Amino acid sequence: MLPGFERPGAATVVVGPTRYGSADITYQRVAQILNKATGFVKGYDWTLNPYGGCAFGCTYCYAAFFARDTVKRDTWGEWVAVKENAIEVLGRPRQRAKLDGKSIYMSTVTDPYQPVERELELTRRLLEIIADGHTPKLVVQTRAPLVTRDVDLFRRIKDNGGRVQVNMTVTTDDEAVRKTFEPSCPSNARRIEAIGEVHDAGVQSCITLTPLLWCEDVEGFVGELLATGIRRFIVQSFHFGAGKFVAQTREGAFDLMAAKLECAPHPKVVEREYMKRYCEARDELRARLGGAGAWLGEGRDGFAPPF
Repeated sequence: MLPGFERPGAATVVVGPTRYGSADITYQRVAQILNKATGFVKGYDWTLNPYGGCAFGCTYCYAAFFARDTVKRDTWGEWVAVKENAIEVLGRPRQRAKLDGKSIYMSTVTDPYQPVERELELTRRLLEIIADGHTPKLVVQTRAPLVTRDVDLFRRIKDNGGRVQVNMTVTTDDEAVRKTFEPSCPSNARRIEAIGEVHDAGVQSCITLTPLLWCEDVEGFVGELLATGIRRFIVQSFHFGAGKFVAQTREGAFDLMAAKLECAPHPKVVEREYMKRYCEARDELRARLGGAGAWLGEGRDGFAPPF
């Protein structure tokens, strides 16, 4: 157990920042853990973010711009804030009363399965509260294979009469692209394997190709995706305005994209050529997935509550 975080019922002693892997770990107290959903996920009732920051530090992450200050934005990917009293807050009767029958999106500005989650189990203990007789409509968004650990709790929520969908983000079929844009993330193959395990355990699952950075071989990629048994997918383009190259960006990311697109490494040229390629790949994905009886949503509409 990391210093500064104890299991419920024990005293919490914050000793200051620590490190887990490549990320600085700090601790913060919050007044509430369920927040009103707005913006892209405004169709939901609540959002639930167990952590602040994100150790995955993807180069295109929009969440960096919700950081409190420029230092936090500039070091996105290098820090994680643990909401140390989240279990206590969600366990309060007034918070529990917000769970039943309500749609919850976990998470919007972090990944609930941070690398440090393996040791702290904060997300798992929040799910234990939710699974304790409550009936939410829960969507869990992640890119971490660790999500398979909590299949028992997803099933318990279902057995209580609630609903659960697990979304796994996969942004490319090209590991060179993945390693450049998502250097701290698990491999594509491991993510696809993990969400297949969640699906096989009887939990509704979806693969989110968001943003679809690059697709080298659409036909082969579709085969990999469908082999999971999953028939729900969401696709979305890279947003050049919001998805800026923030912390953990490799200088080669932009040049790699230009090389893949076979165009000049000029922002406007890359954006134009990328959007042409994206639209072609999206249309082919829609045709091939649709031909197999799968559903492909896009952007905000794709992320609308699934139940």
